[in-house]
Amino acid sequence: MATIQLVRHATLLVSLDGTTLLVDPMLGAPGDIPPIPNSPNDRENPLVPLPDVDISHDAVLVSHRHRDHFDDAATDRLDEDVSLLCQPEEADAFREDGFTDVRPVEDSVTIDGIEVTRTPARHGHGDLAEQMGPVSGFVLDGDRTIYLAGDTVWYDPVAETIDRHDPDAIVVNAGAARFVEGDPITMDADDVASTADAADCPVAAVHMDAINHCLLTRDDLRDAVTDVLVPEDGELLTV
Repeated sequence: MATIQLVRHATLLVSLDGTTLLVDPMLGAPGDIPPIPNSPNDRENPLVPLPDVDISHDAVLVSHRHRDHFDDAATDRLDEDVSLLCQPEEADAFREDGFTDVRPVEDSVTIDGIEVTRTPARHGHGDLAEQMGPVSGFVLDGDRTIYLAGDTVWYDPVAETIDRHDPDAIVVNAGAARFVEGDPITMDADDVASTADAADCPVAAVHMDAINHCLLTRDDLRDAVTDVLVPEDGELLTV
């Protein structure tokens, strides 16, 4: 058995084979982060507080260093010697933050018996995706296989990852995050539906109702897609 607990936004606690990974920790209080610029509204972030959740963990996994996935509060609150898995391009930045056990995932690494494999992701469409910098998804493989798609839109490599790894559960980052110009840079309702259609397992959608430029709400997604799990902050899912 494995569990996935949504903390807030993209922050998750994934427990697999007795090991708990804290994923994409954004741990600040409401208003700690300025509004995402060039967005349809200028509300300060996060929009909502952290729920009353025990975030004890054995290791940390960061998909990318955008502030809604790793904030200053995470740097302050995490133990400097925690095992921190990340994209190779961002390993030096974490070391500069003072973390001493940084483990870049080029292809895959194993931690406490869990194989962590980096998978492709595309943070938007066209030139905008390039401007958003490198992002990754990750597959966690233990007694269950969990695919964390990361900040990506639906495109062929997401389908190929599902086919290759045959996960027992998938977590997608929805919210249809966007700027004033251009298409969404995370999954909209159609992208989430495409993921569910391609999957032979439960799909959970997170990354909503916490950041000012994520315009797709949980209620919107529930109205649009009926066969996807849409957890509330603090909710625990069992795989």
